[in-house]
Amino acid sequence: MIHAAGGLVYMDGANMNALVGVARPGDMGVDVIHLNLHKTFSTPHGGGGPGSGPCCCTKELKSFLPVPRVVKEGENYKLDLNQPDSIGRVKAFYGNYGMFIRALAYIQTHGASGLREATESAVLNARYVGHFLTEDFDKPFLSDSMHEVIFSHKKQSRKGVHTLDIAKRLIDYGFHPMTIYFPLIVEGAMLIEPTESVGRQDLDAFIDAMKSIAQETIDDPELVIGAPHSTRIGRLDEATAARKPVLRWKPDMETLTKTA
Repeated sequence: MIHAAGGLVYMDGANMNALVGVARPGDMGVDVIHLNLHKTFSTPHGGGGPGSGPCCCTKELKSFLPVPRVVKEGENYKLDLNQPDSIGRVKAFYGNYGMFIRALAYIQTHGASGLREATESAVLNARYVGHFLTEDFDKPFLSDSMHEVIFSHKKQSRKGVHTLDIAKRLIDYGFHPMTIYFPLIVEGAMLIEPTESVGRQDLDAFIDAMKSIAQETIDDPELVIGAPHSTRIGRLDEATAARKPVLRWKPDMETLTKTA
């Protein structure tokens, strides 16, 4: 319908963990899509990254892509600036080249069958977690999940325990907390994405930890509300840290003066 009206379709391909090797955006009528390589193709995101999101498009839009363009002449490659319909150079930086190489190596190592297996494993893992936690946590969407399963704190909030408390308590069990309070349409959301790389033993350990926290909420909610208990420091003021980040260390001149 959009194409019939003269429009183009852009797809958010930030996470393709449930689609790679199974479905192709181009077959769905998508004209442009970006891929977050760290979410789907194993590249680092933070300190080992940075993240990278290359864009893919249909052949109809090829002539408009930015320059320089990588083209092949015989056995050699070169940067081509002679593209009259191009939107031009976007910026001087050529992109996070190292991330492209890592993603390409991941894709070629797996091959078509391996990529599909990774997708199927990611979906299976998420559904496995969802199956065993449905009785302990509210599951706002009853339909089968794809590569991620969403729960809310609806049951736990009756005891004064909220999503942040559950996430902090998970640290005591040795787990990095899941994504919390997203998506925004779910109050107290807990977005669990096991991916394809987590084995059954670790999944079971995570499920047991979540079940234990659910029981603690019933028996001793203050234990969860006060978490974490095993870390060197307790909870930080995350709101202030986000709004007023301290990005470098500054010496306390008053203390230094007294010491001198």
